[in-house]
Amino acid sequence: MTHPTTHRRQSALLNVGALLLMTAALTGCALSSHQAQTTSMGRAVSGDQMVALASQPGQVRLTRVVAADWAVDRAGLINLDHPEAQAAGLEDGLEDIQIYFYALEHPTHGPFMIDTGVARVFETPDEAPVSWLVAAAMNTDALHIHTDTARWLEDKSLAGVLMTHLHLDHVMGLPDIPKDVPIYTGPGESQDSSFKNMFVQGTTDRLLDGFGALQQWSFEADPSGRFEGVLDLFGDGQVFAIHAPGHTPGSTAYLVRTPTGPELIVGDASHTDWGWSHGVEPGSFSVDVPQSARSLAQLRALEQALPGLTVHLGHQHHGQTHALHIH
Repeated sequence: MTHPTTHRRQSALLNVGALLLMTAALTGCALSSHQAQTTSMGRAVSGDQMVALASQPGQVRLTRVVAADWAVDRAGLINLDHPEAQAAGLEDGLEDIQIYFYALEHPTHGPFMIDTGVARVFETPDEAPVSWLVAAAMNTDALHIHTDTARWLEDKSLAGVLMTHLHLDHVMGLPDIPKDVPIYTGPGESQDSSFKNMFVQGTTDRLLDGFGALQQWSFEADPSGRFEGVLDLFGDGQVFAIHAPGHTPGSTAYLVRTPTGPELIVGDASHTDWGWSHGVEPGSFSVDVPQSARSLAQLRALEQALPGLTVHLGHQHHGQTHALHIH
């Protein structure tokens, strides 16, 4: 028989646990508890300066790598409440997408990755460093890997990883990346607090474990008013980071000057070709849908400002098709 004092102690502990869980549900928690600090890398410039420079060929080579095929809920990828989406009759369902990373070869500063692809460990789902709950929510059963990050890195020595944001489908390659490689990300990205993070913080922390402090971009207000902020990353006008918050607080796009013209990696400011082409922002996967819409409009304006711009979307090829794939 349980002693009354012991019973009262157990009841008190249960009440405290319930209170803590309720508090966490109301206040949320950070995306990651991993340490973060502001980096000195990058020099603030205006959007007008960037556009003027980007109209001329550059020296950086950029290669997109298809890491995996995948399928996720369309309501997260596209704001189905947007008038354009409603007029098109779009409904929720699984949408075919891909996971990408980018190889950035700067002539003097060395090779960088933009985002991380998918690590080799994800080829064996039971060994993947994600909780069963996260795996189920991410529909990892639909993940079909083409190129794991370890295979791509076999003969390379990275100078750094430039993140568009820290959602799990963009950090899944971290287990294959050497722990001494610096990880750069947008301001406040890991500190964003929401209820959803209660379920993903542990997984994000495991993927970041062993790396140094996240290096956060220090954006300043864009004098031209084109963007929230722009950084010339190497001070030579070759690669620019553009603050594009909304999908996440620190979401960052990258404009790269290549020998064949400017290329824009938008991250998940737009996941799909349909969303980009119709000016419809992401849906439930974004933390601030109105801000996401503003950032998308700012990035889309670069297509008019820079004829010949190559646009790389978050999870689909731009211009390949405007038809959504319905399962």
